[in-house]
Amino acid sequence: MKFEIRNSKFRAIAIFFLVVMTALTLLTANAEGKPLTIPTINIAVSDAEAPGQMAVTLQIFFLLTILSLAPAILIMLTAFARIVVVLAFLRQAMGTQQMPPNQIIIGLALFLTFFIMSPVWQDINRNAIQPYISEKIPQKEALNNSIKPLRRFMFKQTREKDLAMFVNIAKIERPKGPSDIPTHIVVPAFIISELKTAFQIGFLIYIPFLILDMVVASILLSMGMLMLPPIMISLPFKLMLFVLVDGWYLIIGSLVKSFA
Repeated sequence: MKFEIRNSKFRAIAIFFLVVMTALTLLTANAEGKPLTIPTINIAVSDAEAPGQMAVTLQIFFLLTILSLAPAILIMLTAFARIVVVLAFLRQAMGTQQMPPNQIIIGLALFLTFFIMSPVWQDINRNAIQPYISEKIPQKEALNNSIKPLRRFMFKQTREKDLAMFVNIAKIERPKGPSDIPTHIVVPAFIISELKTAFQIGFLIYIPFLILDMVVASILLSMGMLMLPPIMISLPFKLMLFVLVDGWYLIIGSLVKSFA
């Protein structure tokens, strides 16, 4: 059984069909008592006979590239970076080692990101995805409409100092407004601003736990218990303090409101 597939658009469908036919052939041959034979499959790459075939191939490669960059886009262009850094600082300040586990921290950060970015996703779906699916706007206009809500979100969270630094490094003309700043300059400025904000929140989280550690260490030192690690004594008090003040409510609420 020899096939030559010239149209890349139907290549995946043809491969699935060949796998199904091969399985049916093997099962039929086995039922009739005939020796099993495995057919050969040959997928050839031939020259495109029309410009449209080449365009479809390029679109497939472009889509695969976007899918490979999806995790980086989710981490760097959304609220995910700030949230996960703050939660990591919280766990380290409490001294609970691996509690909560990394899976819970990343999962919580992911769902909080979906919650915070939901207005942006709705805007993209309403003004870019749905019109493009309905063939009301071309592909280029759909891409422009999808990047505008993300740019607005990033500009709200980005400091002017960081934007000015990357504008000066890129040596472009002084922009008259946000629309004149290219996206490749907005993204690194947004990431730096998010990291600074996350470290500021982490510093504020560390202060009460650090004070508690110092108090416990001073008490143990005055009692002469030098061989007892202070973290073993302070950890239950940290957990009790965190529960009494409803720490998760305060921290998650403050994180979400920081993006308003």
